[in-house]
This record gives sequence, C-alpha cells and structure tokens, in this order.
Amino acid sequence: MNYFEHPFPPILDEQTRVLFLGSFPSIASFEQAFYYAHPRNAFWPILEEIFDVRLETNEAKKTFCLEKGIGLWDVIGSCERSNSSDTNLKNCIPNDFEKLLRDYPNIRALGFTGKKSHDLFVKYFKDLEIERVLLPSTSPAHAAMSKGKKEKIYKEFIDKFLTV
Repeated sequence: MNYFEHPFPPILDEQTRVLFLGSFPSIASFEQAFYYAHPRNAFWPILEEIFDVRLETNEAKKTFCLEKGIGLWDVIGSCERSNSSDTNLKNCIPNDFEKLLRDYPNIRALGFTGKKSHDLFVKYFKDLEIERVLLPSTSPAHAAMSKGKKEKIYKEFIDKFLTV
C-alpha cells in the first residue's frame, strides 16, 4: 500500500454549474496528470458524443469543460492504495467540499461518475445541501452497461442541470 496525494487541481471556474466527481485518479490519470485518462474510460467519448465534438488534447478537454460550465474533481484528496481499483482505497481524506461550494456558488449539481465516489461523498458530506446524482461508472471495469445507455443517462443529467 502506498500513500498518494491528489496530483492535479480541480477543473472549474465561476461559470461552473455541474461538477462531475470521481473517487480518486487512476494510475493512468496520475501518469497523464488529467481526469479520466485511462484509454478505455468512456467519460470523454461520452461527452464527445453528447456535444458532437472531438477533444484531442487535455488542454482542449479543459477548455471545453470550462466553456460548457462543466467542472471535474474527485471526492478524495489523499489515500493509500496499491492499484487503480476503487475497492483498494484506504485511509481516505476527502477534499474540502464545504469550501469549494462556498467559493463556487453557481454549482447546481454534483454528478458522481460511479458508486464509490457517491458513497464516499455521502460518508463525509451527507449534510451538504446540493443536488446529487449517481451516474453509471465510465470505468472500463464497469462493462455491464452499454456505452449508449451511459450516454443517455449522462445526457439527461447534462440537459437537466446545464440548461438555464
């Protein structure tokens, strides 16, 4: 088991209206210093399909998110683990969501990109008043649901909370 600190900052600004939350970056995300970096993770292909865009670089992904009012972060700020599996996270210390939501009051909803991120958030922040939606995991480990079905659920979330 090794101890890890979250390796990169959240992607958000004053215009962010929805915040997608994972649990903690995978090893591939650590290596690329960016969210959902595993080549088989469906997060970016799902957003590309919903918005009919192609996002080739991390910088393009970041710019796209900020332009659309989409934020990205993780529930856990530091933990112990020995691999990328969410089941392997130990001694977790959460990020400071009370401060984040005070600093960014335009955030209308949190979209959890998997059950572990949702469960960890509820464990540490069950009393925080904000809309929370559990979305299907985009991880390649969650292959039970088709990409098309995941796209439909993510589109419903985006349509509900990003429209004015």
